[in-house]
Amino acid sequence: MSLKKNDEMDHNAWLKTQDLTVIETAFLTTLIWLDKRLRIVDYLELLETMYYRANLQMPKSHTEQYDLDNKFWYWYPLYSLGSLSIIAYLVAAVSGALLGFYYSPSTAGAVAQGDPTAAYNSIVAIIQDVQFGHMLRSIHRWSAQFMVAAVFLHMLRVYFTGSYKEPREVNWILGIVLIGLTLLFGFSGYVLPWKQLSFWAAQIGVEMALATPLVGEWAAQLMFGGFTLGQATLVRMYILHVFVLPFVVTALIALHVGIVWVQGIAEPH
Repeated sequence: MSLKKNDEMDHNAWLKTQDLTVIETAFLTTLIWLDKRLRIVDYLELLETMYYRANLQMPKSHTEQYDLDNKFWYWYPLYSLGSLSIIAYLVAAVSGALLGFYYSPSTAGAVAQGDPTAAYNSIVAIIQDVQFGHMLRSIHRWSAQFMVAAVFLHMLRVYFTGSYKEPREVNWILGIVLIGLTLLFGFSGYVLPWKQLSFWAAQIGVEMALATPLVGEWAAQLMFGGFTLGQATLVRMYILHVFVLPFVVTALIALHVGIVWVQGIAEPH
């Protein structure tokens, strides 16, 4: 497929010769208008050609090669775990965005007198004062936990069915990165309420960072704002949870699904 411009065609005259509904005419008119300016059809044809060429290079799956379609039927329900992970991620993202309207990432408060921080007070206000706030936070928490479980089981299914083998090893490595980012998502979200459990979880994170050879101190300062917990720690976890991880994870999920779409589903080996 070449992107060399084709001969001009009178599309308007062609439309008049067709028996089309109003919706079809409006759709084709819009497509023609855009194609004249952005050459959309050329690029769509180029992508279609690339897709079929990539698929032609894929070897036959184990199931197709040995005609085992009726041998591994009990695995098939587990093939929905990837889709369930994405659905849980979308639910957590939407509910988390709504919670962000009411959350305050601040450690301000008379900690010496045992008073709760502004971050914890905002969580209490969401549960007690915001309409449907308790339900919204529960949806966010349970969808996040469901996502972690679904991603973990999805990785087990990929391993035990041999779906990580050539030519899908790149997507397997990408999946390992995604499960690591999923755990980081859960850890950063766990710290945000800034209660006792959150505080000591963050402290464990600092100690784990410091235990890393060579880059331990640098990692602790970058991730937690130093070796002691405080406002810098909470702000870093908030930025990581809300502004960094969503974009990185969404991009990697899109790439992961795109590779599956090109290569096809790997049946049990």
